[in-house]
Amino acid sequence: MIILKLTVVPLFIAGVTLAGRRWGTGVAGLLGGFPIVAGPIVVFIALDQGPQFGALTATAAISAIASLLVFGVAYCWASVRWAWPAALGCALSAWLIAAVGLAALQPLPQIALTVAGLSLVLAPRLLPHSLPSTTPRASLNDLPYRIITGGLLTLAVTGAAATLGEVWSGLLAVFPVIGLILAVFTHRAQGPQQVAHVYRGMVRGLYSFAAFFLALAVLWTRQEFWSVCAIAIGAGITIQVLVQFLVLPKKTPQPTR
Repeated sequence: MIILKLTVVPLFIAGVTLAGRRWGTGVAGLLGGFPIVAGPIVVFIALDQGPQFGALTATAAISAIASLLVFGVAYCWASVRWAWPAALGCALSAWLIAAVGLAALQPLPQIALTVAGLSLVLAPRLLPHSLPSTTPRASLNDLPYRIITGGLLTLAVTGAAATLGEVWSGLLAVFPVIGLILAVFTHRAQGPQQVAHVYRGMVRGLYSFAAFFLALAVLWTRQEFWSVCAIAIGAGITIQVLVQFLVLPKKTPQPTR
């Protein structure tokens, strides 16, 4: 099990990094919004602690979308005025305040989904203006750091789950590992406008995140463990397709000359 914990999440992080280098910061943000880090962490927690514990952790993970987006909005605005260390400090402080507030909520799927839905609607309106990337592709020098961070977080959260309890396990599983790394390295290499572009893409990906964890929260105590995981993956993909092509507004094509 420890080998899986040290490999699955870091490999996902490497995939997002390579995709961002190939297709830009918007795509990196979109993929960063998928449950590629929190999903495996919560599954590992459920395997260690049982489906009931896992279902409550998944419920907390849904509401934690709000704290993840609070981190992103805070970092984006702070990056407009300050260098990355100060921006990161502001964003982490904002995340902690939001997480403490979310931990006080009753762990019910309907409450968690309401909080997540409101944050997904509000976040794009609160982000600063952004433009698609026209800068050269980012370096891969930070890839080992991203991989190591993902592996360490997976070990830390799954190892401490029994002590932390279901709610804080879920909140920490959604700690913005990818969002933090994308924000800091994008800020350093490409500037604050591109950080906002990353988070606009991430908002789109987080709809599938919510669908994935909602399926786990509702079904893990009712059906076979791995069948529910498959259902959750299918739900996430379905919701993402609907959001990407049917719900969220598409960009207006520029007229040709």
